[in-house]
Amino acid sequence: MRIGIVGAGISGLATAFWLQRARPDWLLTVWESAPSAGGTLHTEIVDGFHFEAGCNGFLTNKRATLELVRASGAEHLLLESSASARKRFLYTGELHRLPESPPAFLSSKLLSPLSKLRVAAELLIPARRDGADETLQEFGYRRLGRAFTDTFLDAMTAGIYGSTPAKLSVAAAFPLVVALEREHGGLFRGMLAKRRSGAGPGGVLMSFTSGVSSFIEHLHRTVHPDWRLGTPVTAIERAGAGFVVCDAHQRTEVEQVIVCAPAHAATRLLAPLDASLAALLGRIEYSPIAVVGFGYRALAHPLDGFGVLSTSGSKLPVLGVLWDSSVFADRAPAGGKILRVMIGGQRNPSAVQLETPALVALAREGIRQSMGIDAEPDVQFVQRWQRGIPNYGPGHLVRVAAIDAAVAAIPGLHLNNNAYHGVAMNDCCQQSATLAQQIAATG
Repeated sequence: MRIGIVGAGISGLATAFWLQRARPDWLLTVWESAPSAGGTLHTEIVDGFHFEAGCNGFLTNKRATLELVRASGAEHLLLESSASARKRFLYTGELHRLPESPPAFLSSKLLSPLSKLRVAAELLIPARRDGADETLQEFGYRRLGRAFTDTFLDAMTAGIYGSTPAKLSVAAAFPLVVALEREHGGLFRGMLAKRRSGAGPGGVLMSFTSGVSSFIEHLHRTVHPDWRLGTPVTAIERAGAGFVVCDAHQRTEVEQVIVCAPAHAATRLLAPLDASLAALLGRIEYSPIAVVGFGYRALAHPLDGFGVLSTSGSKLPVLGVLWDSSVFADRAPAGGKILRVMIGGQRNPSAVQLETPALVALAREGIRQSMGIDAEPDVQFVQRWQRGIPNYGPGHLVRVAAIDAAVAAIPGLHLNNNAYHGVAMNDCCQQSATLAQQIAATG
């Protein structure tokens, strides 16, 4: 059996690894338009500073990434975050430490006493189980109140999705939150039930020595398909019971094809196969994100924590600032420190289009306002993602169900990317393992 995999981000790499492990006799061909594998998982080293172009790691509360690491023999690369990663800050016009316990929440100045009472009243709010597709904002206003939503949930969505509560479907973006209400009648009741059962959220933030690229490079060396790096696919066509994957150099016949490219790229590739499927894929929205990294050989600020997230109401020109060198000590040279600034998202999508000097100036203004840092960085790094993070907006679950049905009607075609069922590294690794198992079992 010959299988084509289009896209060598973490989804494509993980799928190739598990397929190779399950069926070493099969021939795999992997196309990737970029000259190297990894997609948004990439570490750029500038004068000894390690800047992540995308995410910087994964949580251990889900096992999928850890299982891939162990199965591929990459445990020696694992790097646990420092204890300071638990300290997180929120900028609302002034800097606050995020409360980590009920007593800390009660003493926090982030909400007024009346707003805290409204949060406590969540225990009295009737459960909604009609399956309505609420935005996170609607869900938050209903269960926890306006102030909590506009402060805590607003900042959280900026950090995870680069989005806002008004532009996310709570069922699509945070299915576990909806499940707490559906199964337990409310959020607090659900969290208490999980704590009693020993199934709390938990999890430790993990990464890899020298950055996520070290793991990507390890997977690239471990998997042995017919690599077509730096080779964009131009179309996927039907050929009898199989497919032809077309690139600028040749046409390759495969019996099954797994499209691990982002939804906007899959739209173009699959149009010859099914125009209605391509149209559905084209309706998946992305949030543009710019990453601006600053490296300092000496910086007085202690950077004792994970970083800062901002609220929309704060009018800060950046979504947040990550203190990567405090979370993973090997990210900067001895005595050095790294700040990684996130800009754009659904709050300010046009900011990603700024010229580099203007983008850098915006990032510096963000850290000056939120952290009081105005020192000139010794090195800088800029990465723009015009389509950075899939935005699971209202209607996402219905749209994905229609996409899944359309794909099921084309035997041998598979989609696997963070555009559909979860954006995190753990989600991608889990979906890849499951898909590879299904293909291997039916082949």
